[in-house]
Amino acid sequence: MSNVTVCVRFRPLSHKERKTNGDKVCFKRLDSESFVFKDEREEDVIFSFDRVFYEDAEQSDVYNFLAVPIVADAISGINGTIITYGQTGAGKTYSMEGPSILHCNKQKTGLVQRVVDELFQSLQSSESMAMWSVKLSMVEIYLEKVRDLLDLSKDNLQIKESKTQGIYISGATEVSIQNSSDALECLSEGIANRAVGETQMNLASSRSHCLYIFSVQQGSTSDERVRGGKIILVDLAGSEKVEKTGAEGRVLDEAKTINKSLSVLGNVVNALTTGKPNHVPYRDSKLTRILQDALGGNSRAALLCCCSPSASNAPESLSTVRFGTRTKLIKTTPKSTSPEVDSIKKPILDSHGQNDLRDRILNKLRLSLKEEDVDLLEELFVQEGIIFDPNYSVADIDSTCQDAASQEVSLLTQAVEELKETVEELTDENERLRGELELAQEAAAAAAARADGVLLGFVPAVAISSLLRPFGFVPD
Repeated sequence: MSNVTVCVRFRPLSHKERKTNGDKVCFKRLDSESFVFKDEREEDVIFSFDRVFYEDAEQSDVYNFLAVPIVADAISGINGTIITYGQTGAGKTYSMEGPSILHCNKQKTGLVQRVVDELFQSLQSSESMAMWSVKLSMVEIYLEKVRDLLDLSKDNLQIKESKTQGIYISGATEVSIQNSSDALECLSEGIANRAVGETQMNLASSRSHCLYIFSVQQGSTSDERVRGGKIILVDLAGSEKVEKTGAEGRVLDEAKTINKSLSVLGNVVNALTTGKPNHVPYRDSKLTRILQDALGGNSRAALLCCCSPSASNAPESLSTVRFGTRTKLIKTTPKSTSPEVDSIKKPILDSHGQNDLRDRILNKLRLSLKEEDVDLLEELFVQEGIIFDPNYSVADIDSTCQDAASQEVSLLTQAVEELKETVEELTDENERLRGELELAQEAAAAAAARADGVLLGFVPAVAISSLLRPFGFVPD
């Protein structure tokens, strides 16, 4: 098990902060891992983290410490997540994207661009990989709905869980990217679709939580197995105090939703670090559900706490730092997510092999799979230029077909698991609605009873006498 890596980054003072409070700051640096913070009562508190990036830190410093190990692990089949957290306007999006995803000098490029460059450099330079692929998805959580930023028609994606994939976003667009330029163009398109708005603290404040998801697959020539790993970069919307941001109308609704999801994130962290995580409220928000694997699951995780250094923002910065301190206590169990089934038992090495062997394999597969599945495989073979070693034996072909059948069973099992989860969610929702209906019926019955009592109290005595006289009752 390993702890979540937690770093703190103080951005430089803004022009507005200097105009309001001069050069007064709320911390004093000690070393690269510790600093003294002055709280609301002007008391000194020492905080220590894996690394502290002060206002003179370069973007490359943040990347090299936080992201390089996670990128290397993803190529080896271990999932990784990097989260930026903090007050609105504290530098989260700058750390993640830099001033622009496409147009900025190399020194200022953010985590996203550097992750992309590192991925392709590592994959393209490796001599031990027979094949590799990278796919990109990009979504945002806006007003508690998961929206696909690469296809805006998908505005309410569902979060699913399976034994093979863990937590994933069902139906999210996946774009195959061949190089850094392709990736940055897609990212630029997605960022342009993201929900942003102006507040008194930030001209382009993020109004949603944004997730960049890179799925990496690579086949090694050494162990003949395909590995798959994911890198998830999470740019959280900033926590807000309404009196500081001046939020009104829809912006206020956005702020309430943002603060609620961040509050649930805090509850999850508290549940994971109290030593008694009997119930961790992952399902209380879309954000925490998606981050379930990163927070206490089988993924490496890193948190970058972004803070304003200004004394005017000391309470918010202190809250961010304390959140980081608690998150550092979370234990994760990162492990390889490589699939159990080899994609092809013998690697694709001989470009002068014979295509009839490929046809023999396809004919064998037709005995185990549906015709349309085999046609799809044949199309993929052609697209990828797959030609097999002519020395590939019949026993190897039989083994490959057995693996294909096993994979089909695995996919069916996964579908059943997803269906079970959906049924559980619907059952929970049904119980909730039934409870609300019972409460409404009880309230209606009580209201009716009160109404009857009021009406009876207003029936005149003469009317009562006239009603009783036919039955032989004559009141005094």
